[in-house]
Amino acid sequence: MVRRPVGFPPGPCPLPFIGNILQLSATNPLKDLERLSQRYGKIFSLYLGSGPVVVLTGTETIREALVTRAAEFSGRPDNLMISHITKGKGVILADYGPSWKEHRRFALFTLRNFGLGKRSMEERILEEISHISAELESHDGQSMDPQVLFHQAASNIICSLIFGERFEWKDPVFITLIKGMQELTALAIGPWATLYEICPALRNLPLPFRRAFTIYNSVKEHTQKVVLEHKKSRVPGKPRDLIDCYLDQLDKTANEDSTFDETQMIILLLDLFIAGTDTTSTTFRSLMIQLMNNQNIQERCHREIEAVMEGRPHPSYEDRSAMPYVQAVIHESQRFGDIVPLSVFHCTTCNTQLQGFELPKGTTVIPNLSSALHEESQWKFPHEFNPENFLNEDGEFVKPDAFMPFSIGPRVCLGEGLARMELFLITVTLLRQFQFVWPKDQDPLDPSTIFGAVQSPKPYHMGVCFRKSQRG
Repeated sequence: MVRRPVGFPPGPCPLPFIGNILQLSATNPLKDLERLSQRYGKIFSLYLGSGPVVVLTGTETIREALVTRAAEFSGRPDNLMISHITKGKGVILADYGPSWKEHRRFALFTLRNFGLGKRSMEERILEEISHISAELESHDGQSMDPQVLFHQAASNIICSLIFGERFEWKDPVFITLIKGMQELTALAIGPWATLYEICPALRNLPLPFRRAFTIYNSVKEHTQKVVLEHKKSRVPGKPRDLIDCYLDQLDKTANEDSTFDETQMIILLLDLFIAGTDTTSTTFRSLMIQLMNNQNIQERCHREIEAVMEGRPHPSYEDRSAMPYVQAVIHESQRFGDIVPLSVFHCTTCNTQLQGFELPKGTTVIPNLSSALHEESQWKFPHEFNPENFLNEDGEFVKPDAFMPFSIGPRVCLGEGLARMELFLITVTLLRQFQFVWPKDQDPLDPSTIFGAVQSPKPYHMGVCFRKSQRG
């Protein structure tokens, strides 16, 4: 019989070897976690295999751990398959230590300060938007599957920032890169990854999870070739993209004891590619469902956009303060879409306490972000899509503390700033130029999602109508 450590959070009785896995739905465990929280409290424990994990529920509990006690809860588990694939390097899954701090600081500074003589982040997004608009206009009066459109657009924006170039959407190298990362993500969060993590004895067997290592190495090799090309063509001190910035950093630290090296660079680039693609493209697909289901909301956004733009050809990120309703709709799509419901798992960096419970060093911690995004005490309309969740009585945009789709604290999503800019600029441009409707041969889609580390809408087609006011 498995016994919890003294002072450990309570939870259901686990079975030998498999723990509580059979008590969680494989298709969507969020309702099971809610049920367990109602029984055991805001902090409870489970066993996934023979290893215990602690689940944090609700805004107050999550904020106390990840913000107030950030240094104690900002580690990453070292037993995940994806952690072994990346060897604990980069920023997403790296241990909470000097290398992670230096690389996160470097990445944030570089992304935030793209400009100053270089092509700004906003310019790169607007360039990709022109290709999105052209593709949509070619489908005027028709229907299309938005999945490839939004995924390739989000991928291209991050490629422009880190590789210095965008790809044509049908470029075979680009398609291979995207498909490889999609397959890798599916393997890294699927049932084979779970088997890898709870049954260490199986890790060296030729089972399907081995393909995840093969794909990652293949993508790394491609990225290394791009870095080699950059070395040949770069002008030191005049960076074109994040690779050049990193190579400049290597020059600066060549004679120092530094955590910067080419292996770290490759994994940092891939971390950024992953962080900047799936969640953003999935958020757009969730947003489109709500806009097609709620034509009144779509039209109100269009009117606000037209009033603010006043004939200008392109929006600016600075316009967001003048568009409170559009901002509210975008944020509500993130809240209601609940794209990353269980965040990226954390672990404790030392022996610590939380609300009277004892958590040993290395305890895996799962922040249930979904519980905060739908918490009844935090939202006016917690279980329905309603932009009023982000508007005060005067119609001004407000952001409640429970809004944490990117997580919170030191390990908040590295791509948050880029994602916010993409979501605003693309949404404004598309709602200004197009109306989106359900195709005549498709009923409105149930907004329920397919559960996963990235929770996504079911596949669908959308109808595209180019607005007459935008015709040249």
